[in-house]
Amino acid sequence: TNIGSILASVNPYKAIPGLYSVDAIELYRQHHLGELPPHIFATANECYCCLWKRHDSQCVLISGESGAGKTESTKLLLKFLSAMSQTSLGAPAAEKSTQVEEAILES
Repeated sequence: TNIGSILASVNPYKAIPGLYSVDAIELYRQHHLGELPPHIFATANECYCCLWKRHDSQCVLISGESGAGKTESTKLLLKFLSAMSQTSLGAPAAEKSTQVEEAILES
C-alpha cells in the first residue's frame, strides 16, 4: 500500500508471474504515483520524474528485517531506473538490458 510517497510492501516469499516484467515497467512508467495500484515501479517512476523533470535530488530508503526483501527491492528499483534511462536515450525495448544495467544489478 502507499502512504503518500511511501510504499509499504510485504515479501510474498514466492514469485508472482508478471509482477516485475518489462510490461509492468512500461505500464508504470506511463502513469504518475497513485494512478495505478501501489508498486515499487510507481515509487521508482516518481523518483525518476522528480530527478529529471524537476531537477530535485532523490533518496530512496529501503528498510526491513532480515528476509524482508530489501535486496530484491533494491534490484527492482535499479532495474526500473535503468530501463527508464535507456528509454530516455532512445534505445529500443529489446536493448533495455545493457552491460551497465547488469553491472549495477550485480553490485
